[in-house]
Amino acid sequence: MTYLRALGRALALAAFSLLSWVDVLVELVAFALLCVGIVFFLGPAVEWTRGRSAVARTLAGRWCGVEVAVPYQPEPPEPVRERDGWYRDGNQLYKRAFWIRWQHRLTWALEDPAAGREFTWQLVNPLLTLLLPVAVLLGGPVVLRGYGRWTRWMLGPRPPVDPARKNWLHRHLEALGHQAGLFAVSVVQLVFSVFQLGVMVLFVPLAAPVVLWNRTITDTLRREAGNWTGVQILRPYLPPPGLPVPRADGLYQVGRQLYEEPFWPVQHARTRWIYRDRATWRDLAGSLLVPLVSFVMLLPTVVLVGRGLVGLGALWIWRPFVSPRIDWPPFPVVSTHLGALAQTPVMLVMAFTGLAAAPWLARQQARFARVWFGPTESTRLAQRVERLKQTRSDVTVTQAAELRRIERDLHDGIQSRLVAMGMKLGAVEALVDTDPAAAKRLAAELRAASSEALTELRVLIRGIHPPVLSERGLLDAVRALAMDSPLKSEVTGSLPGRVEEPVEACVYFAVSELLGNAAKHGAKRVSIDVAFAHDLLTVVVVDEGPGGANPARGSGLRGIERRLGGFDGRLTLTSPIGGPTKALLEIPCQLDQEPSSPKTSTSSETA
Repeated sequence: MTYLRALGRALALAAFSLLSWVDVLVELVAFALLCVGIVFFLGPAVEWTRGRSAVARTLAGRWCGVEVAVPYQPEPPEPVRERDGWYRDGNQLYKRAFWIRWQHRLTWALEDPAAGREFTWQLVNPLLTLLLPVAVLLGGPVVLRGYGRWTRWMLGPRPPVDPARKNWLHRHLEALGHQAGLFAVSVVQLVFSVFQLGVMVLFVPLAAPVVLWNRTITDTLRREAGNWTGVQILRPYLPPPGLPVPRADGLYQVGRQLYEEPFWPVQHARTRWIYRDRATWRDLAGSLLVPLVSFVMLLPTVVLVGRGLVGLGALWIWRPFVSPRIDWPPFPVVSTHLGALAQTPVMLVMAFTGLAAAPWLARQQARFARVWFGPTESTRLAQRVERLKQTRSDVTVTQAAELRRIERDLHDGIQSRLVAMGMKLGAVEALVDTDPAAAKRLAAELRAASSEALTELRVLIRGIHPPVLSERGLLDAVRALAMDSPLKSEVTGSLPGRVEEPVEACVYFAVSELLGNAAKHGAKRVSIDVAFAHDLLTVVVVDEGPGGANPARGSGLRGIERRLGGFDGRLTLTSPIGGPTKALLEIPCQLDQEPSSPKTSTSSETA
């Protein structure tokens, strides 16, 4: 009876698994629609297929005795309407929340690591499950439990894998997937670039929004090339034009034409900016060349690995059970186990060779893409000049605000205390002859007031330039911040000398702000790494909070960007929903050389 029940369940699972190919077909159709500009179906398609995976997890627990937890990251929060009635997403405002919600859910669905495993399961599981009834007949109900573990491995949550602990096969199979991924993204970019070229030639007024939208696809290729291969590709585009400035009579001038409203001058400036930016034309050229080169680099890997694996399957599965004779030129005909055994090492070498070359070929794909999609020297110079213009204005505003803060603190705090102390001194002078006891009490109060004023002055000085920076340097000052923080903190790093004092203060207050944000948003643990190489100071702050941080929405993060901008520094924030949040601070600077200190690690925990 147990065998019959297990066999019935195996047959039901096999029939149910065939529906996964329907899910794959739906996702491929949605992806094809995305490639031709119909973008609204891929996200819902991926979410719809998750329903089938939920049923598979339930059946694994009910029939196989293996509970499978839900592996997905937390859903993105609903957009919040601001007081003025608009919805904000970064620097964009929307009247309705639909577009923001759709973008966030698409990103949530596609960037979840479980999505890739789920798609692989949809492809492979039906093939394995078709053999499940036969396996149950031979092995009994225990086979169902093994199938449940397979389902849990593919559809359940997995802890993050340390790249250093991945084995050779895992790393090289990932590299093969990265090759295919770069080729797929470049093909999508090619399709949209053909559309973009047509718009730029035939519909010039629509060129600017089309080009800007197409650049997001190129940005995806840049981002994934860095994530997959470690080859960083920076954005090469010139800064956008500023808003037009009216003349003295209130009109806007473009060449010899005058306009009453700024709309057409803005459109004219944006169109000219797009057409005159060399990166626009380099993107078009790269969109044609990168898919071709990616295909050429992907082809040998796929051919070698595919030929090796298919050959092994033909030798040891197809030949014994289907056809006793294998004739695949240029290899000799195989009809016996001895012949299959002789050709097996050849197939293994082919598969091994293809996989061994995959990481190197993936990096070459990314490097070739960087040639076309990365910045040139002239572009870097133009970007740097524009950035310095913007940061100079930000620094001026920030310094003025800081001076006003210091003035206000001195006026409201120290100055008022000193005035009160002066009045009490006058009272002491009046009472010292007539009432010495009262004069003595006032003198004691003056002593206490002077101590409080000194403490307040020290706090104010610490807010301007903390003494710990001058006394012990940046690394020890960061350790002191970590020890004062309520988080479990770990500080690692080494500096071969002292950083310039203004840079030390900038980094100190930036780290202080990041620690405060982490504690405010519920993080329990934070790690800080400080390093200096090639005239670049880098500080990496990682917390295990809920994620979802956005510099455009927080004044604190914007303040950090302004601080770093004054030194031509950058804040790079990676904060997926669900965490962790990683903030990378980069500041070019020089060191005052001192004897190098060994790399140290400090951990602190406070209640």
